[in-house]
Amino acid sequence: MQKTILITGATDGIGFETAKMLVSQGHKVLLHGRSQMKLEKTAKELAALSGDKQVETYLADLSRMDDVEILAKAVEEKYAQLDVLINNAGIFKVADPLTAEGIDVRFAVNTLAPYLLTRKLLPLLGSSGRVVNLSSAAQAPVSTEALAGRERLDDMPAYAQSKLAITIWSRTMAQSLGQNGPAIIAVNPGSLLASKMVKEGFGVAGSDLGIGADILCRAALSDEFANASGQYFDNDAGRFSSPHADALNPQKCAEVVRVIETVLAELTG
Repeated sequence: MQKTILITGATDGIGFETAKMLVSQGHKVLLHGRSQMKLEKTAKELAALSGDKQVETYLADLSRMDDVEILAKAVEEKYAQLDVLINNAGIFKVADPLTAEGIDVRFAVNTLAPYLLTRKLLPLLGSSGRVVNLSSAAQAPVSTEALAGRERLDDMPAYAQSKLAITIWSRTMAQSLGQNGPAIIAVNPGSLLASKMVKEGFGVAGSDLGIGADILCRAALSDEFANASGQYFDNDAGRFSSPHADALNPQKCAEVVRVIETVLAELTG
């Protein structure tokens, strides 16, 4: 059965490879990107696989929470139901790490934007949908001061903390929604895959992107993930696993989520 699936950061890397797999399987794929030119190029490539009606494009800069809200509204206006949201977009290394609001762009794009987008799209996802959140093997204790924009971090600490933060809120949101919400699953798609982010950040070619795309497609659609809400899948190990210990600590999770919601309230007015 055809599913309607929104993928953020779908114009290159794992996001593009995942979109390609899903379109080839006959699903309707909503492509998000921050470059109109790259979106048009990606849509053209994917349309060649299955036809124009299978692909739509959505332009947004996920470092801007206003753009995230506009993206959610655009999807809401067109669809009464969304089967899967894949929060794939991510940033590791950038020349200027601060957004206009003074938030580290890694936290903005990797943690805050997917939280806000998921919250906004919950009515469309309902209890039968799935949210697949891109985590990482790189997870480090979250400085709530850095998350709130009051502390500066180097690239790797910022990235690793942002990935633990998304893993934390995935588990917390899944628990709070229970049977009333979609399955929310955090996935490490595989370490050092051949994405642009890995090449720029680590200076290595990386492994086959198909490894990451395959697990995202499985997480989005397969029965093995149907009852996995709140869990963490480590594709390096090939199984569900325990995330960083902080993601299993109720007090630390509650504090991180409290700061996420506080920051988002300030940014979205």
